[in-house]
Amino acid sequence: MAAPVTIRAGHVIGGALVESAGERIDVVNPATEEVIAAVPAGTPADVDTAVAAAAEAFAGWAARDPRDRAAVVRKVAEGVTARRAEIAALITAEMGSPIGFATKVQASLPAATTAGIADLVEGGYAFTEEIGNSLVVREPVGVVGAITPWNYPLHQIAAKVAPALAAGNTVVLKPSEVAPLNANLFLEILAEAGVPDGVVNLVHGTGPVVGEAIAAHPRVDMVSFTGSTAAGKRVSAVAAQTVKRVALELGGKSANVVLDDADLGRAIKIGLANTFINGGQTCTAWTRMLVPADRHDEAVELAVAAAAKYTVGDPLDEATRIGPMASAAQRDRVLGYIRLGVEEGATLAYGGSTDGLPERGAYVPPTIFAGVRADMRIAQEEIFGPVLSILPYADEDEAVAIANSTIYGLAGAVFGADQDRAVAVAKRLRTGQVDVNGGAFNPVAPFGGYRQSGNGRELGRFGLEEFLEVKSIQR
Repeated sequence: MAAPVTIRAGHVIGGALVESAGERIDVVNPATEEVIAAVPAGTPADVDTAVAAAAEAFAGWAARDPRDRAAVVRKVAEGVTARRAEIAALITAEMGSPIGFATKVQASLPAATTAGIADLVEGGYAFTEEIGNSLVVREPVGVVGAITPWNYPLHQIAAKVAPALAAGNTVVLKPSEVAPLNANLFLEILAEAGVPDGVVNLVHGTGPVVGEAIAAHPRVDMVSFTGSTAAGKRVSAVAAQTVKRVALELGGKSANVVLDDADLGRAIKIGLANTFINGGQTCTAWTRMLVPADRHDEAVELAVAAAAKYTVGDPLDEATRIGPMASAAQRDRVLGYIRLGVEEGATLAYGGSTDGLPERGAYVPPTIFAGVRADMRIAQEEIFGPVLSILPYADEDEAVAIANSTIYGLAGAVFGADQDRAVAVAKRLRTGQVDVNGGAFNPVAPFGGYRQSGNGRELGRFGLEEFLEVKSIQR
């Protein structure tokens, strides 16, 4: 049976829950295919009401001392931590993330990144500075439209809302209609933390309706969007009509460059874990593993052995490492790419077949392709599922060229025994974040992409500054 859902799912505008009587969007548990809730299908009129509420609340919130705002943001982080088990269960029910991962990451990372913003402001972040005869003032942008995805739903909400609040902005939030319920829970946490009515407003709905209305709205001063590159392009085009600021965190096709002196076993183990994390539904996943040509077969053998340990099944089972895809549509997309890889001539080294998977639910097999060429679509396009492509390379220069050969530039990795050499290779990768030898994720380091992976940065100081305007006052 589906996990019980007790969240009252509606818009939240001006602090009031609005349970629209109009059309609703079903929320489906991808493991059971059961409808577990429904949210209103928002309209441009709903957006207009929410923007008006945010605009009205702006002056009062922006005028508050930054340390006061940071204290509220810290209470938000504490509220997320206090409700971690509830958040994890809800996200597992909404989008199928295994409960262990949902607890450790989906429900915990938002608290860490939010606390990091509070630390930054309370630690004395300089909202003003003197440059010659000028007083340079950093001020809130205004009303921020935040449009977020389904793969890390609460993390992406918190990564926008927390810095926007600390900077003094007000917000209109549109979560993904695939996994929207955690947003209502988050609005409850905001209210309990002391965020005033109207400072953060929630409007449910689809991207083409609610998302576009937010991006187009003349009283929305900035849009922060996370999602596909195609959708990000649309947001940019719509927002350009009012010349508002746009921050985009989009797709990725990250390369894991395994150098010839690397510990191959360790590189494969960590690399595969990163590829399959959250069922591969991670924009930073290292879905291309680049290995020296003379070690290709050895790498494939090690990867296949490691992949066999990735159990697929009920996301409520603590032993499950890969749950269902977030939706039937995402399952079909991933299976389509697996078929495409075979058609393109890549060697199916592991997985590929749905035999043995649960008959009900949006499940796909963890899959490894070997002998992949850089020009294959499975090596160029974001699949967003547990699919790894292993590509051979002749030398370091070719490895860097292959790594930089896609339209994306979000993340990546380098493994090598010589740390200085590995860092030097990392600097050659045209991507916003690179992990060397399994470096740990830093929740206050800047996160964002090059090229068609987006623009702007999230998290920490760089994330805060995305939501600030800069004014010069000459005296």
